[in-house]
Amino acid sequence: MMDPKIEKLVDLITGRLGSALVSHSVARGELTAIVVADEIVSVARTLRDTDELAFDQLSDLAGVDYLSFGQADWQTNSASDSGFSRGVSELDAKLPEATPGRFAVVYHLLSLRHNCRIRLKAYLRDEPPRIDSIVEIWPSAEWYEREAFDLFGILFDSHPDLRRILTDYGFIGHPFRKDFPLVGHVEVRYDLDKKRVIYQPVTIENRVLVPRVIRDDERTSQPSRGSESDA
Repeated sequence: MMDPKIEKLVDLITGRLGSALVSHSVARGELTAIVVADEIVSVARTLRDTDELAFDQLSDLAGVDYLSFGQADWQTNSASDSGFSRGVSELDAKLPEATPGRFAVVYHLLSLRHNCRIRLKAYLRDEPPRIDSIVEIWPSAEWYEREAFDLFGILFDSHPDLRRILTDYGFIGHPFRKDFPLVGHVEVRYDLDKKRVIYQPVTIENRVLVPRVIRDDERTSQPSRGSESDA
């Protein structure tokens, strides 16, 4: 049964957002609303300025890349008893058919007045992906949007200062995209002859990662022989 507080919130956003609301879902007591990307500014203003909603705080904003969503480059539960996964052949990255767009922007909002939260999600279909900035609604979005631009290449129209924020100014590509190589495109080193740092093509071979797997079974839950005190 849905929490009455969330049920009321669903009724409010359904009535206020109208056709800008694509769908909504509730999981683990949290409401997620998928909205039309082109309407993000009007949606944000409605959620902030409507007294019954009053979402006056943007807690977080992040980009998401759904390329190869649900695929894996390694085996875990089906691996051997060695505790190590087994790398599989590299998979062709593809977008799941049911996904409306490769990229999405996710917004986490908090209403201090009503003590409730909502998660907005807007899917982006274009390349490069782009959406209007919401800095005019919540000024805290300025650095969040710069981060999403830097790491995912998402463009935020009307952003006052859309520059990289985590990577170098000369960085090539966007490192959180699923098709970005783990070793990067270039590497830097100090050249003794030129007496400066130079960029050069990366020399590390890209490979499938093979992480160690810690399983929740008798091998980890039971004490090993000799671990108990003889006293």
